[in-house]
Amino acid sequence: MDRRRFVKTAAGGAAGSALVAAPAIAQSQPKISWRLTSSYPKSLDTLFGLSTQVSKRVAEATDGNFQIQVFAPGEIVPGLQALDAVQNGTVECSHTLSSFYIGKDPAFAFETSLPFGFNTRQQNAWLYAGGGLELCRAFMKKQGLYTIPSGNTGAQMGGWFRKEIKSLEDLKGLKMRIAGMGGQIMAKLGVVPQQIAGGDIYPALERGTLDAVEFSGPYDDEKLGFQRVAKYYYYPGFWEGNANVSFLVNLEKWNALPAAYKAILEAACAEANALCVAKYDHGNPDALIRLAGAGAELRPFPQEVMAAAFKEAFAMYADLAAKNAEFKTFYDSFLPYWKKENLWFRVAELPFDAFNAQMSQQMR
Repeated sequence: MDRRRFVKTAAGGAAGSALVAAPAIAQSQPKISWRLTSSYPKSLDTLFGLSTQVSKRVAEATDGNFQIQVFAPGEIVPGLQALDAVQNGTVECSHTLSSFYIGKDPAFAFETSLPFGFNTRQQNAWLYAGGGLELCRAFMKKQGLYTIPSGNTGAQMGGWFRKEIKSLEDLKGLKMRIAGMGGQIMAKLGVVPQQIAGGDIYPALERGTLDAVEFSGPYDDEKLGFQRVAKYYYYPGFWEGNANVSFLVNLEKWNALPAAYKAILEAACAEANALCVAKYDHGNPDALIRLAGAGAELRPFPQEVMAAAFKEAFAMYADLAAKNAEFKTFYDSFLPYWKKENLWFRVAELPFDAFNAQMSQQMR
C-alpha cells in the first residue's frame, strides 16, 4: 500500500472513530441537575452532612455532569414533608427517615427500624443480605419512590427529661417529642407524643411546650443544646436501636437516570452509610463525657418501663400484622430474622461486649 495513502486513510479512520465515539460518550454522561431536601438542620454535620457527602461524590464521579443541590428544612419544604416533596415532584430526592411517615402506613417503619428491633449491623444485614431492601423497594415503588440506605445513627439515647423517671407513673401526661412507633408505644404508657422536626425541638423544650425530648445520641444532642433546659439524660433509646436514613428518589426520575449514574449514586449512598456509622461511633463517647461534665445526669430507664414498653411493642406489631397486609409482609420477614440475629448476638457479641465493658471500668 502506498505509504502516504495509508497515513491519510489511518488518520481519516481515527478522526471518524472520534466523531462516532464523542456523541456516545456525551449521551452516557448527560448534564443532570437535581434538588435534594433534607429533614435535618445544617447544624447536624452528620445527618445533614450525608446529603452534602453524597452530592460531592456524585459530582466527582461524573466530572460534574450530575449535580445534586442540597437544601435544609424550610428552604423548600418543612423537614417532615420531605417524602411528600419527592412524591409530587417538587424535588427529585430527599434524605429523611421513612419512619416519619408511619401516619401514611405503619409499614414505613421497617426501613428505619422498629422499637426493640435490630441494632445497626443487624439492620444492614437484613437490608443488604436478608431480603429487607427488596421488600422496602417493592413497598416504595407503590409510593412512586425508589429508596437507597444512606446512613445510620447507631443505637440512640432515651432522651432528655425535665424530671426523673422512677416508675411508669412518672410517664403519665408527659409531653415528649418522640417520632415514629416509639411515640405510639410511649403513648400506651401514658406519654403524650409530639412529632417535631429537629430544628424546632429546642424552642419547644425551652418554652415548656415539651417536658422531654428524644432525638439521637450525644454527638447530635449536644449540638442542639438540650442539656441547657433538661438535665436528666436517659438510656437506652429502645425505640431506635438503630435508625437507617433513606435517600428517597422520585421513581420516574430514578428510572430516567443512565445506568452509570444509578450505580454511582448507589455507591455514594453506601459510602455515606459507612461514614455516618463511623462518625457517630467516633463522636458519641467524647460528647457524652462533655455532657456529663457540663451537668447532664445519666439515668437508665427503670426495668418496669422497659418491660412494659417491650410488651406493648410486640402486641402492637402482632395487631398491625393482622390488620395491614403491607405490615404483615415486612413482619413475616423481620420476626424470624430478628430471632436468628439475636441468637448469634447472645452467643458471640454480647459476652464479648459485656466483658470488655467490665474490664474497661476496672482499668480506670
